[in-house]
Amino acid sequence: MFLVGLDFRTDLFRTRMTSAVSVSLAGILVPFGLAACLAPWLLGMPGLFGEKAKMFEAVLFLGAAISITAFPMLARIIYERKLSGTALGTLALSAGAIDDMAAWCILAVVLASFGEGPATAVKAIAGGVLYGVVVLTAGRWLLGRLGRIADRSATVGNPLLAAVLSLLMLAAWITDVIGIHAVFGGFLLGVAMPRGVLSRELQQKLEPFAVVFLVPMFFTFSGLNTQMNIMVGNGILLMVAMVILLASVAGKGVACWAAARMSGIDNRSALAVGALMNSRGLMELIIANIGLQKGVITPALFSMLVLMAIVTTLMASPLVDFLLHPREGKLAHVRAAQPE
Repeated sequence: MFLVGLDFRTDLFRTRMTSAVSVSLAGILVPFGLAACLAPWLLGMPGLFGEKAKMFEAVLFLGAAISITAFPMLARIIYERKLSGTALGTLALSAGAIDDMAAWCILAVVLASFGEGPATAVKAIAGGVLYGVVVLTAGRWLLGRLGRIADRSATVGNPLLAAVLSLLMLAAWITDVIGIHAVFGGFLLGVAMPRGVLSRELQQKLEPFAVVFLVPMFFTFSGLNTQMNIMVGNGILLMVAMVILLASVAGKGVACWAAARMSGIDNRSALAVGALMNSRGLMELIIANIGLQKGVITPALFSMLVLMAIVTTLMASPLVDFLLHPREGKLAHVRAAQPE
């Protein structure tokens, strides 16, 4: 999540703010509406939500799980297909960033409500806001000094790398103590990091370890908690899983497509925006694992959310390739295969 924060570009918001906000709101409000319809039904089924989960927590958690977007995957697809500077790429990245920030904030409210009373909830929400303000203001100013050190030396040496990693661990610890989750601390610290030599070198040094070791280990951990046999052996649970999948696709992909069309985007590009926003990927697994760890959901519902994450993620890239016709010159691999 720290690396995701390093990739976060605030300048993208300024170029297509209105369209991005409308697409993001559609991708949040519609899934939450569907979550409000599904939550009473799912709460009535034993073994899906935790014993302490009430209607409020169920609606918010399910809404966050359905509305989340795989922002890192979305960014990677856009980058690989040379769409970063296009209207489509800018709109999708901006909407995805807004969407994910809202989903993480909502998840923080859910986790706070599972504490030990109002004081815990107030500490989590107020502490999270205070942490964000401090990191993105005074913290950004202090981190700028690290950026200037990296700029002068044109590299990130071991002492500077150790300092940044120590700050990362401290940020994760602070948000965990506050009562939100460690991932929030890592993400916001990445957003606050100065761009330039420092961010570029940090990505080059940390991304291989994260991608080659940490991410596969996280997927393995998620797989160990996934019990697909629960659904295979139970027709009712399999039906519930399919309903959640359909609600996720309709509530996210279709809603974002409709909002993009209303913003004046052509139909193919709007469908591509819907396909990109519909992917869940690693973000869904993080939310599901947090929910399982905190007792919001059970392994059965966790497995359904993992299935939804897999299907919607696998859908995204082929749909984008199909929708963005090669003649538009937007597919990098097609351009590479064509002679000059």
